[in-house]
Amino acid sequence: MSELSHGAHGRPPSRAERWADFRRSPFLPAIVLTLILAAAAGLFAGSYTYAMARPTPHTVPTAVVGAYDQERGRRFVDGMEKALNASLELSAYDGRGAAEQAVDDQKVFAVLDVPPAGNAVALDVSSASGASVAQVLGETAVKVGGATGVPVTVRDLKPLQEGDPRGLAIFYISLAAVIIGFVGAIQLSVHARALNPLERIAFTVAYALLGGFVIAAVVDWMLGALRLPFVESWLILALTMFASGMVFSMFNTLFGRWAMLPTWGLMILLGNPSSGGAVSWPLLPSPLGVIGRRLPPGASVNAQHTAVYFAGHQHAFPFLVLAGWAVVSCAVFWFWRHRHPGGRPAGPAHAAS
Repeated sequence: MSELSHGAHGRPPSRAERWADFRRSPFLPAIVLTLILAAAAGLFAGSYTYAMARPTPHTVPTAVVGAYDQERGRRFVDGMEKALNASLELSAYDGRGAAEQAVDDQKVFAVLDVPPAGNAVALDVSSASGASVAQVLGETAVKVGGATGVPVTVRDLKPLQEGDPRGLAIFYISLAAVIIGFVGAIQLSVHARALNPLERIAFTVAYALLGGFVIAAVVDWMLGALRLPFVESWLILALTMFASGMVFSMFNTLFGRWAMLPTWGLMILLGNPSSGGAVSWPLLPSPLGVIGRRLPPGASVNAQHTAVYFAGHQHAFPFLVLAGWAVVSCAVFWFWRHRHPGGRPAGPAHAAS
């Protein structure tokens, strides 16, 4: 028998010795990883199902013009709120021009026009603002019009591009940027472990710029799925990839080999379902609608969405979110860079060794 089997002095190993051997073996991390993967599978399915399986409106910002406060308009609005089991957050505008400007500024998702004369009303939805919201509003309006006796005309102010009939292409390209962003950082940690901190940041910038360019080129030039404002979309994708990569590098500095857990939880389990890309934020559970726009996936979707469908109406907020995550991640990584598992010794120390 080996010394390992019978302890240091030929006796059977004690329970403490067996536990110490097990902790040093590859089996403990393998078992822990198996349990984590099983939990992650359930959380992954649950997070997306919770956000997307039964989208339900809570409040829908809506512009109103005309005689919306008269009996016909009130009857239609009450019928819509009852059918949706939600409230229409009404904002009054002086005319259609101002209301449509609010749609372009993404302050409202629809325009309800109640002409003073006649019985009909017009509901103008905006698929570009949120295809899922536009679909729910349009279908509900037709039913409510029949039930309340108020004829309604539904029109689409901002239709989606022909190559993206469901409005999901922006979500997919943003998802690609997020995932490849932190996977790239993982691969740098594995295959380019000796990179020093500044070199690691520089290569993260490099693959983010190149990767963002390739994503935009494939979707626009090769597949023709979206007509992108190319430079703006490219830079949004690159900033998304860089922020995502640096988030992993930050967690790698703080948590070592378990950095994938907080990265996956933040970006995939929480960030992507709440991004508003697959289901618009008025249909998301309320906490997700608030949190999602403050995480990199949601900020990327918002910035890209505005760039593609609302040219000239871009907002600073999503860029501030992406830049904020990138700056904070870089700062944490740099401040605690001595804890990062990568890097190489400085020149003189390396030569002496």
